[in-house]
Amino acid sequence: MAAISNDWLEPLKPEFSKEYYKKLYYTIMDEYKKHLVFPPADDVFNAYSLTPLKDVKVVIIGQDPYHNVGQAHGLCFSVRPDVEIPPSLVNIYKELQDDLGCYIPNNGYLVKWAKQGVLLLNTVLTVRAHQANSHRGLGWEEFTDATIRVLNEQDRPIVFILWGSPAQKKKAMLNNPKHLILEAPHPSPLSAYRGFFGSKPFSKTNEFLIQNQLEPIDWQIENV
Repeated sequence: MAAISNDWLEPLKPEFSKEYYKKLYYTIMDEYKKHLVFPPADDVFNAYSLTPLKDVKVVIIGQDPYHNVGQAHGLCFSVRPDVEIPPSLVNIYKELQDDLGCYIPNNGYLVKWAKQGVLLLNTVLTVRAHQANSHRGLGWEEFTDATIRVLNEQDRPIVFILWGSPAQKKKAMLNNPKHLILEAPHPSPLSAYRGFFGSKPFSKTNEFLIQNQLEPIDWQIENV
């Protein structure tokens, strides 16, 4: 696995020497040797490398990576440009269109968001091919909890977008009054009609950033 090498390293360094992480590391390395695992090992920490801690303005928390071939590349909800847009992201784009008038692009590559300070973090960072949630409970949750705690401690306004119950479980760690927490059902086709549609997370995020003298996010993903 490619290491974290930017400003995330210092606050997360204590995690790497903890017993749970050592066990997690060897388990995951073994999984990569014996099974097809996503994302590719070099992409596991892409969310961290593409969005340095100092730049984080918004956090979107997903569950675990997409588990079909070629989809996952280390950012929650995102797929590579030549991959069919998954159903949850289709619904995210629909809400984005209703909320801000963005056109629906022909790809699901969300790197543009990551480079503007949107941390696209799954609660679990790896998955065995075609087996959703197969790496749940191995220790990734502890590592991403540590990440959320680091973000909570930042002395600046950050928006946390929590879609669905796994993401909303992280809310207990968020007690910094500077931050904004937006909650809604998951954008999956199973739950999007229970309140995800119409929740307007993108305009609410940008209003909050502007109120705090921060540059709003340009949410439009362009066609490729």
